[in-house]
Amino acid sequence: MRKRNLLRSALMASVAVLSVVVALVLYATDTFHGLELDTVDARFGVRGSEKAPDDLVVVGVDDKTLKALNVKWPYPRRVHAQLIDRLSAAGAKVIAFDIVFAERDVGRKVLCDFAGVALTPDDCALAESTANAGNLVYSATEVGDKGNVKFVGEEDPGVLPALEARAGYTGVSSDRVVQRRFPRQFSGLEAFAIAAHERESGKQVSASIFHGEDSAYIDYYGGPGSIRQLSYVDVLRGSKDIPKDFFKGKTVVVGATDATIKDVFFTSTSGDELMSGPELQAHAIGTVRRGNPLQEIDGGWNALFIVLLGVVAPLASIPLRMFGLIVGAVAGVAYLVFAQLMFNGGTIVALIHPLGALLLGLLGAVIVQYFTETRERRRTRQIFSRFVPENVVDQVLERTDDDLRLGGVEREGTVMFSDLRGFTSFAESLPVTRVIEVLNRYLGEMSEAILNHGGTLVAYMGDGIMAVFGAPIEQPDHADRALAAAREMLGPRLATFNRYLVDQGLHDEGFRMGVGLNSGPVMSGNVGSERRLEYTAIGDTTNTAARLEGMTKGTPHMLFVAESTRDTLTQPVDELFFVDEFEVRGREAKIRLWSLPEASDAAPVGSGA
Repeated sequence: MRKRNLLRSALMASVAVLSVVVALVLYATDTFHGLELDTVDARFGVRGSEKAPDDLVVVGVDDKTLKALNVKWPYPRRVHAQLIDRLSAAGAKVIAFDIVFAERDVGRKVLCDFAGVALTPDDCALAESTANAGNLVYSATEVGDKGNVKFVGEEDPGVLPALEARAGYTGVSSDRVVQRRFPRQFSGLEAFAIAAHERESGKQVSASIFHGEDSAYIDYYGGPGSIRQLSYVDVLRGSKDIPKDFFKGKTVVVGATDATIKDVFFTSTSGDELMSGPELQAHAIGTVRRGNPLQEIDGGWNALFIVLLGVVAPLASIPLRMFGLIVGAVAGVAYLVFAQLMFNGGTIVALIHPLGALLLGLLGAVIVQYFTETRERRRTRQIFSRFVPENVVDQVLERTDDDLRLGGVEREGTVMFSDLRGFTSFAESLPVTRVIEVLNRYLGEMSEAILNHGGTLVAYMGDGIMAVFGAPIEQPDHADRALAAAREMLGPRLATFNRYLVDQGLHDEGFRMGVGLNSGPVMSGNVGSERRLEYTAIGDTTNTAARLEGMTKGTPHMLFVAESTRDTLTQPVDELFFVDEFEVRGREAKIRLWSLPEASDAAPVGSGA
């Protein structure tokens, strides 16, 4: 058993090492990166929506606006100029247009010359409203080598500074098809969210909040609609549903929110829905305001988590066996909770690779456990099948513990002791090999009788046999089985053995036997050390059965059945006859004993009623 445990421990340790190595290699090569990002989205879902700030609003060109305004999209810039005037007059702190005005508007007549640039009527209106408001941030998607952008057909710098406006890059970092991050800058132009926050705070955003990365996760407040949205047409026309001072001190992101305009994206919190570009940018602005709180943990920590989860199941399985797998499963659940709590606090820890290491460890531990236990149980099954009936071996094994021990139990059963009379003196005249051959022939015949009736062979003691019926598997008819086995042993089995001796010229008359049966409480189970185990049955019932067998010596009876056995029979045996009351060593009261005619040379003297 010690060798088996050492082998099992070595295999479990190998599984632990292999699980960690495989997971670390996959982590280092960024395998399953996309799947890891999907877990980030799931963590947003578990965290749930958070309250968006009241001073961050989206004004969207929605379905209501497209139907209400008798103007084809994209709207003339004079319409946007009117909206700017409305928002500025209402006290908006920052007006951030997530609409690109890179190209010159079409117009035949020049109305104004702004900063030395001739503008068309609609561009002029937009420029004048921008200058009057003095708090505009415009979207840019095409950026020059030096961070310069085009606005109303003219390349900045020049036009925007003159209007006291600025531009920000509205491109986002796409992880496959889901928008999860925004860049710090592109070709020297800061991100739209950074430009908007610098405009509202009057301070420059430190690059340190990106922690050396080129981009940052957007810490979404929730799914689509989690940031307050108003219809573009309602703001443009001054709807009475909008309080007069509603926009005062607020940052307003203006853009197309209707899906038909196709400025929509899948995000970490949108699920199967789509989030409009302006709302996505509003979430990014809110993220910059909070200092980009959502950051990935250092890779060294992830490697440590991989190691810990990779070894927990295999190593726990060494002392705890199958319970080690439960420990591994609990560790996995605990890590999921830990990862979510860390996420809620702004730190993203790896999930796929640590949990992958855990699953590899669990799978390896299960395989090792299965094959080592299967191998041991196969060996033990072979051993048990020699002592208990084949059809109950599996039931016996189900009751064993991890060391394949049968725990001690007390059951009602019938104990049998048998002995071959005169075999010792007979054996003295034969060679050892011949003695063993004869003994095996005898034990084989008697064992078959016991096993055929569901008995358990407890021990061979030379030519003596100890068996028990009703343990380790309960048998309500244990007394019937024991008596039937005794009749078969003393009848056809003994006759067959004696005929064999006569045919071999070893014995002219054949042998007689002694069998004792006693029923009552039987304490049974495996006893011994790690290196050797034996099944046994002990107690007063066993001791009495052994003495009854011994008491048959010198009597005409080969079978003594205790009255406890006769009374326990489920089917009465009419042939049983009363022998007498006997004193039994170790017991105060006499015991009434019974026998069978075919196992006795003496005629029955009565029923013993």
